[in-house]
Amino acid sequence: MITGSTDGKIMVRRCLVTFKPFRIFVVGIGFFSLCFLMTSLGGQFSAKRLADSPFTIRTEVLGGVESRGVLRKISEMLEVILKRMDSLSKLDNTSTTEARRLDELSSAINRFQPVGLVERIQAIAQNVSNMAIRVEQILQNSMVQGRVREGTSSQCDVPRDPRFPECPGKVDWMRARWTSDPCYAFYGVDGSDCSFLIYLSEVEWFCPPLAWRNHTSTPIQHAEQSKAPRRQAAFRTDLSVLLDQVGTGKESLSFMKRRIRRLAQQWATAANHLDVKLEQRWRDQKKILVHVGFLTEESGDVFSPKVLKGGPLGEMVQWADILTALHVLGHNLKISMSVKELQGFLGVPPGRGSCPLTGPLPFDLIYTDYHGLQQMKQHMGLSLKKHKCHIRVIDTFGTEPAYNHEEYATLHGYRTNWGYWNLNARQYMTMFPHTPDNSFMGFVSEELNETEKRSIQQNKVNNIAVVYGKEASMWKGKEGFLQILHRYMEVHGTVYYETQRPPEVPAFVKNHGLLPQHELQQLLRKAKLFIGFGFPYEGPAPLEAIANGCIFLQPKFNPPHSSLNHEFFRGKPTSREVSSQHPYAEQYIGRPHVMTVDYNNSVEFDSAIREIMRTKVEPYLPYEYTCEGMLERVHAYIQHQDFCAPEPPFIPANLSRQASSGGYRIMGPLFVPLPNSTGLGWASNVTAPPAWPPLTSLRLLTSQEGQSCVDACQSAGFVCEPAHFRFINNKEALRGLEVQCEVIDSEINHILPAFSVVRQECSLQREPLLFSCAGHSPKYRRLCPCRDFRRGQVALCMDCL
Repeated sequence: MITGSTDGKIMVRRCLVTFKPFRIFVVGIGFFSLCFLMTSLGGQFSAKRLADSPFTIRTEVLGGVESRGVLRKISEMLEVILKRMDSLSKLDNTSTTEARRLDELSSAINRFQPVGLVERIQAIAQNVSNMAIRVEQILQNSMVQGRVREGTSSQCDVPRDPRFPECPGKVDWMRARWTSDPCYAFYGVDGSDCSFLIYLSEVEWFCPPLAWRNHTSTPIQHAEQSKAPRRQAAFRTDLSVLLDQVGTGKESLSFMKRRIRRLAQQWATAANHLDVKLEQRWRDQKKILVHVGFLTEESGDVFSPKVLKGGPLGEMVQWADILTALHVLGHNLKISMSVKELQGFLGVPPGRGSCPLTGPLPFDLIYTDYHGLQQMKQHMGLSLKKHKCHIRVIDTFGTEPAYNHEEYATLHGYRTNWGYWNLNARQYMTMFPHTPDNSFMGFVSEELNETEKRSIQQNKVNNIAVVYGKEASMWKGKEGFLQILHRYMEVHGTVYYETQRPPEVPAFVKNHGLLPQHELQQLLRKAKLFIGFGFPYEGPAPLEAIANGCIFLQPKFNPPHSSLNHEFFRGKPTSREVSSQHPYAEQYIGRPHVMTVDYNNSVEFDSAIREIMRTKVEPYLPYEYTCEGMLERVHAYIQHQDFCAPEPPFIPANLSRQASSGGYRIMGPLFVPLPNSTGLGWASNVTAPPAWPPLTSLRLLTSQEGQSCVDACQSAGFVCEPAHFRFINNKEALRGLEVQCEVIDSEINHILPAFSVVRQECSLQREPLLFSCAGHSPKYRRLCPCRDFRRGQVALCMDCL
């Protein structure tokens, strides 16, 4: 037993006896402080007689404010010291050296010479902080070398359990680094092997449970979220609560709130329509966290200052619409715009984020972006790996599986700053349906009623063109084809400027400066043409212009822009080739609303302008970009996409077919030819496994050499569906397609399943995260799982709603 610690306990007991009749005095000076002073002064003050009571000291010494402050400070620090000493007294088997150090500390406390009480108190105040630190060091060293009270030395041996191979290495790491994050101490780690093993078995999951611990309750990391009673989601048409949740203080938030208010009536109408379409079927209400990472101060928030200076608004348009859709669908929504809010909502332990969350995730879904995903990694520790199936990443340009799989991307040259998260590729949600490996989230454009459409057609001015380019830098080098345009039309711009006309904008352009949304709408409703310069790529503005009755003219890219030849796409997690400024407008809308020409060919450009002036179009908006279309799509994702439920490997031999008298036996192929199609469909006599999209939508095709499944499906009038890959990654699919295979092997490659006609080699996919619609190879033809889709809603199959 530590001698100094024993002396400290004896001193405390003496004080308890001495001052029991005068407990009120503790308010003035502090009980432990008084005991300390009595000990250090050699017992000069005694309370055995009332005349000698400490009230005399209070009258003589504590008259000044400064003295009272000093005493309070001493009181607090000495109480900490004595508590530490009390802890030390509970540790047996402490080294002789530490006992000697504590003796020295105790005697040091008593070495103060009587030179006047106030001066003595000041001297104590100057040294007490060092004493506290010293006691703390002694305590930590004692606990590291001692035993934890709950166990014995044998119970704290590091286990060698083949079921937990990482345990010894994790203990070694904790020995060296346990002080690197305060969260370890928060969970009771104190530097002893016992505390390491308790933490690694009960907070994390690298070590086996300790036999001597109380295991009546489920360990933190294995606790399953209690099944709360299901609640039904009800459509909402009042957006006032959402507007309050979005918050204030940034121009970006003000922009988003203005947009939400402006479209409020359209959202309400869309909600009523979808409610009727769904026939009031049950919809689970989800707890959803929306963390807008790119608007946080921690990510730099480069967007907010540019809202009023011509900066990009596409991301804010999409986030405003996502928030509104989730709210209108009736889900329980929390919105985070800072890392502090994120930590609070998730229940992150204090520290730097090295420790996992305690207990279950408080949300069913988390919508964030790449910035937010990185912030979650920093503050959730190992919990991110456990809970990442709940995450949906809003990703403007898409992330292909080859870039998403960390090990594969690193080994094969697909590693970028944005990919490598090992998510299911459908957890990435894009602005346009350009990458079927991902889920298409989208946004909305303002929809016109029939009266507004007639008014637009009556008031169109055939010779007005509006340029798609708010930043002056976009106008550099464009005067050549603008001169051709100026021969036929007035050219209007909406370029931001502060004091004078930007020099990049030609003098013949009527520049309005940045316009508020309603004024821009009025300009587009008068204009005949909306013309793009090639940048920005895939923004919302062309859809808004087309919805207001404009024809959109854009440049053709030859060769297509990609990460291989264009700086903008370099580093983005996609190999997609962009054939024009707005591929969606080119492919899904097309003529007469969209014209794509070579701007470097002046004859072709001139011809296009003259054709535009002769062409009459009505305002047009694809259904998937209406409020109802977005609600329908997001509803389907929330109710049907589940990336947390384990997806068992698809084994065709285990499927039961039509029964015979002898029991279940194979009656035919899984895949059968479809009428009027070169593809195969799921056999009607085979019970389809549970899946979304359902297997009734499956169309099995083969690509040509060098062709991706995106292109192969599209050329047949379908869409590639990555969720169906696991059903065609088998010999039955190869047999149904009559592929000749001398060898069938299984590999890890993002172009599989595929086959080589020349070598008669067939390969199946071994890594489900690498199922990819986008992959292609000049040596292989791919097996492609295509599906049908709803008219105007490419994200959903015919039976998907």
